[in-house]
Amino acid sequence: MSKTESKKAQASPSNPRGAFPLSLLCLTVGAFAIGMTEFIIMGLLPNVATDLNVSIPQAGQLITGYALGVAVGAPILTVFTHKIPQKRLLVLLMCIFILGNALSVIAPTYGLLISARILTAFAHGTFLGVGSIMATKLVAPERRAGAVSVVLAGLTIANIIGVPFGTFIGQQLGWRSSFGAITILGIISLIGIIRFIPVIPQGAPANLMQQFRNLIRPQVLLVLLVGALGCGSLFAVFTYITPMLVDISGFAEQSVTWILVLFGVGVTLGNMVGGRLADWKLMPSLMVNFGILAVLLAVLTFTIENATLAVITIFCWGVAAFGIMPGLQIRIMNLTREAPLLATTSSHSAFNLGNAWGAYLGGFAITHTGLGSVPLYAAVIAACGLLGLLISVGMDRRKRLIDKSEMVEVASAN
Repeated sequence: MSKTESKKAQASPSNPRGAFPLSLLCLTVGAFAIGMTEFIIMGLLPNVATDLNVSIPQAGQLITGYALGVAVGAPILTVFTHKIPQKRLLVLLMCIFILGNALSVIAPTYGLLISARILTAFAHGTFLGVGSIMATKLVAPERRAGAVSVVLAGLTIANIIGVPFGTFIGQQLGWRSSFGAITILGIISLIGIIRFIPVIPQGAPANLMQQFRNLIRPQVLLVLLVGALGCGSLFAVFTYITPMLVDISGFAEQSVTWILVLFGVGVTLGNMVGGRLADWKLMPSLMVNFGILAVLLAVLTFTIENATLAVITIFCWGVAAFGIMPGLQIRIMNLTREAPLLATTSSHSAFNLGNAWGAYLGGFAITHTGLGSVPLYAAVIAACGLLGLLISVGMDRRKRLIDKSEMVEVASAN
């Protein structure tokens, strides 16, 4: 077969690895539904609190409970399901997701609702982890990061379209209807996974000890820390973006929604561009992205005082903030090729812990140095992420030198 014929065969319908196949869209829809579930409760807290007769802070624990469910549930569920073939596991996880949201629709009490939220969260990290691994197998090797970015785009698009639309539905028809809409999206994703995701031979699954050994390798733990720092820098600012825009930039509260939509467009663009750059030059693109992220957050400390400059900076920040995500996932997969599942799903635990820690640090900044200092704290967090990547590259070079030295010694001995 000639090279031209080979390329045509690679891109043919019978072999979807030459392009982004329809099966990726099923995973994107699932990620979209997951993104809606995670964030939609923020806009419905007053409705939920009134309906279930609890305080706003109590209703806020529905967000905290979900985040902890993701952080704890991803590794636990992975441990118990690591022998299940990946397509079957995706089906199981989406069934758990659908069940959790369906229970949220009918939950008569606050306790049952938070339990349903935690159940739903258990599927979150493992679905995105397994979905990311599956995505890389559905495309050509040189498009792996791009495929991961397509899946993760579901999360970002959820913030632009899904959350505002779902919040509107909840405000008009009751908060339970929002979870009903998410349940329907989950069913659509489930049907698509069953119908379009192929069964890909995996060989014998890696045992738990191999999975765990991969997870605790210094390089893998360092990348997980870098991911947590990246998410921490995001949520340190994003958690308090509304009071910053209203109290410092001078925007009316109703204008913040449209600024956040613009931020979401930037996030989606960054996710897609980040995937392309990671396929091109993985570590250099990640380091440049973290550097730009740190600079933009530092700049935001000053531009937040000017309405026009604040909006421009926030859009650019959105691009940089999510440009790192596909590359980090691919870096973890590259470091754990033999047994990537536990490490990949654990990355979402690390990211959610970073979200919680970043929000706490943002509150600490407000308490001690004022609202306007929050972006500067976030810039320092992002700079620490860049430092982690530089250390990671240094560890790679050191390992290559050691391997080369050992090869020379073996050759000399022979």
